[in-house]
Amino acid sequence: MNSKQLWAAAAVSCLALAGTAQAQSEGTWLLRVGATQIRPHVSSGDLSAPSLAGTQADVKSASQLSGGIAYMLSDHLDIDLPLALPFKHDIVGAGAVAGVGKIGEVKALPITLLVHYRFLDPQSALRPYVGAGLTYAKFFKARSTAALSALTGGSPTDPTTMKVDSRFGATAEIGASYAFGGGWFFDASVTKTLLKTTTTLSTGQTMDIKLDPVSVSVAIGRSF
Repeated sequence: MNSKQLWAAAAVSCLALAGTAQAQSEGTWLLRVGATQIRPHVSSGDLSAPSLAGTQADVKSASQLSGGIAYMLSDHLDIDLPLALPFKHDIVGAGAVAGVGKIGEVKALPITLLVHYRFLDPQSALRPYVGAGLTYAKFFKARSTAALSALTGGSPTDPTTMKVDSRFGATAEIGASYAFGGGWFFDASVTKTLLKTTTTLSTGQTMDIKLDPVSVSVAIGRSF
C-alpha cells in the first residue's frame, strides 16, 4: 500500500464514525483513525562468530493504517490504546556488509497502553498533551534473503533463517488534538519507545539491536 492509498483509506474510515458529539471531558470516549510511520533509530551490535568483523544490520521505516481509542478518566487524564495493522520492516546490511542490501524482513505489531495528561480546558479547541506507558513489540514472520544465506554459509536448499525476539519497552508521547466542530478533531503525536531486541539465526549466531523507534501519527477522530 503506497502513501496515497494509505491516506485515502484513512479518510474513508473516518467517515464511518458516527455518534453524539461531546467535549473532551470526564467520561468521554475518543475514537480516531489515521496513519502511523515507525522510524527505528538503530544501533546494531555485531553478528556473533563466525562472521566478518563489523557485520551489522539496519532496520528501515514502515507506514501503516492506524487509530486508537481513549477514555477520559477526568477532564485532563485519559487512558489510550493505540491500534494499527502490522508493520513490515526491511532489514538491510550495515557496517562491514553495508553493500549487500536487504538481508531480511520482519512484521511488527506494537501493543501500547498510554496515560495522557491533556492541557487547557475541556472545551478548548486546541489541547496539547503528554503521555507515558508501556509497549510490547510483537515481532513475527521474520524472513531471510539469499544475501543473508550467502553471508552465513547457507544455500538455496538449506537457507539461513532468522527469528526476532519480542520485547517490552517504555514509551513516551507528545501530541495535540484540535477540535473543528461537531465533535470531530484532528490529532497528531510523536512517540519514542526505548526498545532492544535480539535476532537469532538458524546457524546459532545472534545479533543484539537497539531499535528505539520514533513513531509519527496523524488521525481524524470524534468524541462520544
